[in-house]
Parts: sequence; C-alpha cells; structure tokens
Amino acid sequence: MGKDDRKNGKGGRDRAGTGKDARKRVDKAMDRAEELIGAVEESDSVAERLARAAKSSELLSAVWSLPPAQRLMFHHGVDLGELAATGAGETPGFDGDKYDGERFIDLSSSGIARYQRLLYANGVKGSPRRLLIVLQGMDASGKGGIVRHVFRQGDPMGIRYHGFGKPTEEEASHGFLWRVERQLPDPGWIGVFDRSHYEDIVMPHIYGTFPESVWRGRYDIVNEFERDLAASGCAIIKIFLVSSREAQRGRFLARLDDPTKYWKFDVSDLDARDRWDDYMDAWQEVFERTSTPAAPWYLVPADERWYSRAVVSELLRTTLRNMNMTWPPLEAQVDPDDARSRLAA
Repeated sequence: MGKDDRKNGKGGRDRAGTGKDARKRVDKAMDRAEELIGAVEESDSVAERLARAAKSSELLSAVWSLPPAQRLMFHHGVDLGELAATGAGETPGFDGDKYDGERFIDLSSSGIARYQRLLYANGVKGSPRRLLIVLQGMDASGKGGIVRHVFRQGDPMGIRYHGFGKPTEEEASHGFLWRVERQLPDPGWIGVFDRSHYEDIVMPHIYGTFPESVWRGRYDIVNEFERDLAASGCAIIKIFLVSSREAQRGRFLARLDDPTKYWKFDVSDLDARDRWDDYMDAWQEVFERTSTPAAPWYLVPADERWYSRAVVSELLRTTLRNMNMTWPPLEAQVDPDDARSRLAA
C-alpha cells in the first residue's frame, strides 16, 4: 500500500477518522522503532544489540494508547455475545488505520523473528522456555490468517502449527488431553493451536455428546494442566477472535463466490452459525471458568482483520521480550582461539 492509497483511505478507514494528535503519535513511534530496528545488527556488542531490540519493541508498544494485554484481557462483566454484536468491528487501543496496522505488523514481525531465534537458541542449550498460542473463534474469524501474517518473517524451524478437528477414533480412546499433550511445543519452540482442548468442553456443552458432569469436570482439569504447563516454563497466550454474525456472513458468501475458496466452505459451518447464541453462551462460561493468572484469555475484535493480527503480533512480541533472554555463550570446553587456528589451517 503506497502513501497515496493511505491519503485516499484506500484499503482501510480514512485517516481523517482518527485524531490528528493520535496519528502523529502513532507515526512518530513507528518511525523511531523502524530506525532502531535498522540499527540493531550494526551494534558492536551482543548487549547493545539486545538493548536496541528491546527498545525498538518498547517503541512499537507505544503505538497503543492502552496495551492489548490490559485492554483485551477477559474480566468478569465482559459479555461475549454483546461484544460480538456491537464491538467486533472496533479497534480499541489502536489509533491508526489499516495502513498503520499493516506497517505495525511488518515492523513487529521482524522483532518476533529475532526473539524467536533467541528462544530457539536457548532451547537448544537446555532452557525450558517455550510458548503456546491458542487461537479460538467462530468459523471464518481469521485464525489461519493470523499465523501467516504474524509469523511472516519467522523461521519454520522453531514454529509448530497444529489444527484440532473432531477427535479421531484413536484420540477418542484416550483422555481428552492426550492429543493436546502430544502437540505441545518443545523447549525453544513456539506452538500454535488452531482450536484446542477447549473444543472438548464447548462441543459437548452445546451438542450434549457427553454428560454435563463430564464436560464441566474438565474445567478444573484444564486449569491444572495449564498451571503446570506455565510452571514448567511454557508461556501461554489464549486468544478468542470475536467476529460478528454479519462479518461471518460476508466471509461465507465470499467463499461461495470464489472457486479458489470452495475448499474452505463446509455445510457444518452453517449448522454452527444456526446455533450462534449457544456458542456465545458456551464460550462465555469457558472464559469465566478458565481465564486465570497463569493463562488469561484475550477477547480480540476480529471484523477488521488487520487489527486482530496487530493485536496478536503485539501480544506475542511482548511476551517473548519479557522473557529477558540473552544469547547462550560458547560452551566451557570450547577455546575460540584454538577453533580459529584450526579453521585457518
């Protein structure tokens, strides 16, 4: 998107729709972050490089008038059904437009890629740190696009993506967490779940495939599972992409109008849509029972896809930054001068 498109408002909201001071603040923060990102690799020392990377990340966070980790974290009193009906098209905390959002994602993804390499290097050297991202949302809420855009500069080595569907016969023969535990990220890795163990609570809640005592009992099991996971060194980011019924309708129609998207459409999506209110109620209970200090839920408005991608990018980058990692040193038995001599031979 070029500057002319930005001025004309093409591809997003016209910037006249945001305050002049807010636009200046957003532009200034991203300009400074971009300059610092370009200077990271020119640093003379590892410490300076890490400091510049952290500072550039802080400048990107300054784009937000209120951090998503605060603004979008679920708290009691937030009603999912109301949010989907009236707030799914809003962009809370971000005063820019689509142009700014896309620029933010691009700059943020470079920081994510840098921290991802740092996480992986520490994992190789024995650190237990790793990260799990849980993506949930109604059909066509944009879960797949999140992965493509947020990790656009990431290294496939170190990222593991897994989509959970209906349990297979083998999976159903084990406890409901069995298939989840098999897909957890290894030390140094980032795991992304497109749907998750929460399907094993929501689906029986709505369709009655298990007795109520069974699926309700899973709340405590999940909370203990996530608490232990976090205690073992795995950070957890749980995101629910909040879309409106109208936005979902538009995306379903777009799939029916485009032969290259037929593969995305399934009649079962319409069955779920018919029970929209049931899904809202079931997920509301999930948030109330499983949003914990160790693994909080974030409810992210997703009608404006650039916004939801920017939010996830911010949550991911700041989580990695806050791990306060440094590059692993040479192992004690390695003599760098000796190694250089052997390489010179």
